[in-house]
Amino acid sequence: MSVTPVFEKAKAENRGVLVGCLPVGFPSYDGGLRALRAMIENGVDIVELEFPYSDPTMDGPVIQRASEIALRNGTRSADVLRMTEEITSAGACTVLMTYWNPIERYGVSRFANDFAAAGGSALITPDLIPDEASEWIAASDEAGLDRVFLVAPSTTDERLRMTADASRGFLYATSVMGVTGARTSTSAAAPQLAARVRAVSTIPVGVGVGVSNGEQAAEVASYADAVIVGSAFVRLLLDTDEASGVAAVGELARDLAAGVRKRSR
Repeated sequence: MSVTPVFEKAKAENRGVLVGCLPVGFPSYDGGLRALRAMIENGVDIVELEFPYSDPTMDGPVIQRASEIALRNGTRSADVLRMTEEITSAGACTVLMTYWNPIERYGVSRFANDFAAAGGSALITPDLIPDEASEWIAASDEAGLDRVFLVAPSTTDERLRMTADASRGFLYATSVMGVTGARTSTSAAAPQLAARVRAVSTIPVGVGVGVSNGEQAAEVASYADAVIVGSAFVRLLLDTDEASGVAAVGELARDLAAGVRKRSR
């Protein structure tokens, strides 16, 4: 299923889409599932699963630590696909953030078909650029999956237009130059980047990197179609026992969901 109906529903309600992210297998497979269900029950529209990876280039220290724990827990491709099926059954649209190497090793067409069969909607591919994505573009077309490429404040207008044209579902705009992680204030460059996307494309824009509370979510939702939150959720599960962490994840999801509904546009 495409993510498009989720964006259309949120637009009709004049609010932003809330995307919540966790690595699969963190803090454990079952603990992660409980945390993701708490997100869904408290207003997350799209769950972004992260394929744990040993050599990330975009993720900051918080997500890196969670991915290390997930890998130590023995998380594999089969777990990612099983979690996709569980989250989709729980009522959320499911997308997967993954570096490209695990997909190549699994087999591009095979993974696309298996992910779609599990109920997945899209892959976000931070280290795959459209120029080198012909195999993925063909496989995603065949499997009926959306494909989400990334742009940054440094992206030229020409590449921004080309990347938007190659994406389907939404475009992922990183709001800062650097790695992921919650911040005390949102990026000043993000509104300008979202405006540059809108000047060349009608594709929805999701902004990630830095949001950690409802006030920031409302601010980002005032200029973006989706607010993507990962590190703030992960930190809640790193800093306490699993049961308390899951409860805190639910509370944060509720605060963020209220935030994307308070946007002023």
